[in-house]
Amino acid sequence: MGGFTTSRPAGDEGRGKYEPPGQDRRAVSHPPPGGMPDTSHLARAPRAAVIGGGIAGLATATCLAERGVGVTVLEAQDRLGGRVGGWRTTLADGSDVGMNRGFHAFFRQYYNLRALLRRADPDLSGLTALPDYPLLHSAGYRDTFAGLPRTPPWNAFAFVARSPTFSWRDLPRLGTRAALPLAQVSVPEIYERLDHLDADTLLTRIRFPAAAKHLAFEVFSRSFFADPTELSAAELATMFHIYFLGSSEGLLFDVAANSFPEALWNPLAEYLVAHGASLLTDTPVRALERGSDRRFAVRSDSARAREAGFSEFDAVVLATDTAGLRSIVGNSPDLGTSRWRTRIAGLREAPPFLVSRLWLDRPVRRDRPGFLGTSGYGPLDNISVLERYEHEAARWSGDRGGSVLELHGYALRGEPSLDSMRSRMLAELARIYPETEAAGIVDERHELRADCPLFPPGGFAERPGVRTPDPAVMLAGDLVRVDLPVALMERAATTGMRAANELLRAWGVRGHTLWSVPDRGRFALLRGLGR
Repeated sequence: MGGFTTSRPAGDEGRGKYEPPGQDRRAVSHPPPGGMPDTSHLARAPRAAVIGGGIAGLATATCLAERGVGVTVLEAQDRLGGRVGGWRTTLADGSDVGMNRGFHAFFRQYYNLRALLRRADPDLSGLTALPDYPLLHSAGYRDTFAGLPRTPPWNAFAFVARSPTFSWRDLPRLGTRAALPLAQVSVPEIYERLDHLDADTLLTRIRFPAAAKHLAFEVFSRSFFADPTELSAAELATMFHIYFLGSSEGLLFDVAANSFPEALWNPLAEYLVAHGASLLTDTPVRALERGSDRRFAVRSDSARAREAGFSEFDAVVLATDTAGLRSIVGNSPDLGTSRWRTRIAGLREAPPFLVSRLWLDRPVRRDRPGFLGTSGYGPLDNISVLERYEHEAARWSGDRGGSVLELHGYALRGEPSLDSMRSRMLAELARIYPETEAAGIVDERHELRADCPLFPPGGFAERPGVRTPDPAVMLAGDLVRVDLPVALMERAATTGMRAANELLRAWGVRGHTLWSVPDRGRFALLRGLGR
């Protein structure tokens, strides 16, 4: 089984006409090389260790297990999902509730991630649509993406015509030569043109109105967990292409209809186990070593590893976060070349971010949206009202008469303390939703982390790709370079599938078709002007 759920039998993605789910008929398919349907032609079925149980690792494991590879997923945490993980917690009022690592938007352009989720949830019932994606600036400007036409460039024209941060008088002042790369992105060439710049410099050269720069672009750039001065301009341009001028899927998105384990990962885990995969949580991996029977032995000091009685593996996919990858490679002296190891050692994390979830004893106003992006409110980047879309939060809100809010602060400066950040976030929340100032906090949970990859100016050339110097070792994750227009969770899913495809190709097995938005600007005239 592979590819998207369609009216044709699953696994037929490499034959005949095949359209991705979604509205954009210009979405691009990237079929794998041909091969056998599974591993049954091999004298000995291959075994693969997938180190990391986040989106990338689960995508790799799914694509391998579907083709008959013996897969073992080893996850250091006690749960699956990685940075899209969740767990249970008990509140001060005795309620047993779900807690997530933080809000995530499942855009309609995330073809490969949505294909992964469809394996266990064909109708994507674990997701629900939000009707709007409003943005609010502290100066009073408010933008929305609801009601825009889907098709480029009419979506951009409509946004400019309707936005309070733009006026038609601003258009002649724009630096059109600097702006052209936003309209005619080509991947990976855009990185050759813009990766040396930071996103803030690019936006300054384009001369957007200040309010538009802060509201429409910095909000997006901070979704990479970095300040625009620390983010590659090529990443910003690629993001603008993915979500706006390169795709007609629009900027509205879906969200998880329940806590992440219940909505997403528990069903997928059951699917994987049914396909013969083994899932070991609480199993941090320290190093890769030479095996005696097969190529690799995986070293872990966890009790779960000892209980499982590790077998050896023919191939390994490293689908960890940045720190985990650096650690495993650093502890595995025989892995890769010195040049490659130096590149891994040089990978950096983005600045810290904070996720604060609050259970309040009274509701916020009924007109508050499920999600609000903010700018100019100190460290606060967005607010979610979870009872608007999450079933469990809606039940708690209905039973207790309160609200469940989640606050995000990205790219925090220095070494922020939870106490100082909490007070600042609550103060900004009260500025935006004044009714919360008098609300009592039934309970609260905070996640102050610094484990997201950084995409700094000039970093693309040194970013490691899916393939490594060892053909039996692959990398996967949103930190990994893949020359397709994908980002964030979709990059994680895409690299995971690409890693599986590379291993399957070596075993003579057909891989899985990948999809992306168009890999270059949609408008020939603009491409010509850019050249």
